[in-house]
Amino acid sequence: MTDRIRTDVAHNARVWNHWLGGKDNYPVDRAVGDHVTGLYPSIGEVARADRAFLRRAVTHLAGEADVRQFLDIGTGLPTVENTHEVAQSVAPDARIVYVDNDPIVLAHARALLTSSREGVTEYLDADAHDPQTIVRAIEPTLDLKRPVAVMMLGILNFVMDTDEARSIVRTLMDAMPSGSYLVLTHPTLELGGEGNEEAMRFWNENATPPITARSRAEFGTFVDGLEVLEPGIVSCARWRNDEEPQVAQFGAVARKR
Repeated sequence: MTDRIRTDVAHNARVWNHWLGGKDNYPVDRAVGDHVTGLYPSIGEVARADRAFLRRAVTHLAGEADVRQFLDIGTGLPTVENTHEVAQSVAPDARIVYVDNDPIVLAHARALLTSSREGVTEYLDADAHDPQTIVRAIEPTLDLKRPVAVMMLGILNFVMDTDEARSIVRTLMDAMPSGSYLVLTHPTLELGGEGNEEAMRFWNENATPPITARSRAEFGTFVDGLEVLEPGIVSCARWRNDEEPQVAQFGAVARKR
């Protein structure tokens, strides 16, 4: 596994960890992350707002919506308030499957594989570009006859082709039963994010994997056919939260009828 880890090229999971104040990163990640921050100073706020959105969304789903199963795709490195921690703090019997294929994340999987006594936390080494493999592999940990919350926070922006990104979402949600949820965040050049264009260009020249922003209209196609919960498609910082300024990252939670 260690021979897959590149320490000479910045990687998103590690740079994101740096922006969140974590320690699981290398000098190249900090250098690239700090340069991006210089180009787009609010990127740290985006990272923190995305994590706060996760907490609010999972709290709602595990609580009021009574969801007991979570599929978190694009896990990233563990920091604070990970999906299983939030879900099981509300519903100790919640079952969570994390999905990622980054070797650094794999190396830290043991930190993720903690669980309440009543619940289950598992880790799947798989690629978001291959949703059919994910669907086949999550059973029997998750029961696809019961609702599942599919979490895709900051992951579709690494699928450069929008049609492919839509296909990934459709394949996953088609496999989920009625009453399941889709939880999404995605960067944009809207919502005051115009300054992020230069930062994304620098990222794509100096880090991996490449990233793309999408418009509100493009983001909206990911939830076509689903019932979007209030307050709709908004800055993830403002989803059921009026206290924080918006960031250039869309967020939405949608229910499969």
